[in-house]
Amino acid sequence: MIDLGALLKTFIYLISSALLYPVLLLLVGLTLVIIVQGGSFLAEWLERVRLKPCAPQALPQLLKSGQASAAVAHRVNQYVRDLRQVRRQDSDVDVSVENLLQETTLKLWKSMDRLRILVRAAPSLGLIGTLIPMGTGLAALGQGDMTRLTTDLVIAFTTTVVGLAIGTVAFFLYTIRRRWIEEDIKNMELATEMLMDDEKGSGYEIFKNAANQ
Repeated sequence: MIDLGALLKTFIYLISSALLYPVLLLLVGLTLVIIVQGGSFLAEWLERVRLKPCAPQALPQLLKSGQASAAVAHRVNQYVRDLRQVRRQDSDVDVSVENLLQETTLKLWKSMDRLRILVRAAPSLGLIGTLIPMGTGLAALGQGDMTRLTTDLVIAFTTTVVGLAIGTVAFFLYTIRRRWIEEDIKNMELATEMLMDDEKGSGYEIFKNAANQ
């Protein structure tokens, strides 16, 4: 008669053992990804360090006159250029501008997905990479194979350190870049309001006052 319990245990053990090398490969890949993300973060940080300080009350007029290129990030400058092109359309300008703002905002938040995934995935993979060798190491201990046990323990603790290190760095990068993106989106919304009010002119102000009354 087939021992169902032993069969299931063997099956789960084989699955667990087979996951070790894919997990190690993924950790290596995530290490390369966090290095690339760190380089991108450093480049953006250097750009923002070189930005010209600007008082909050002076920024609206600088955006309206097109003289804010040295005070805002390159993403905002690119958005302002795209916005000026959209304003030249003959019809449905308001809809096009709203769509441009929403699409740009969506792309900025999508760019954070990799860091968000790293924050959660890296420690989880590190934990998986710890538990799998611990199981095989305990099996080796039961057989008196101390060499195998030592090797498995080294792999277990190394994967834990790598996973936690990637997750910690990713959380740091995510926190700072999120603040930068929020600042850029605020400047984009301000630029949209200033440029669209400038295009509509006094007629637009009269219409708003009449609507409020």
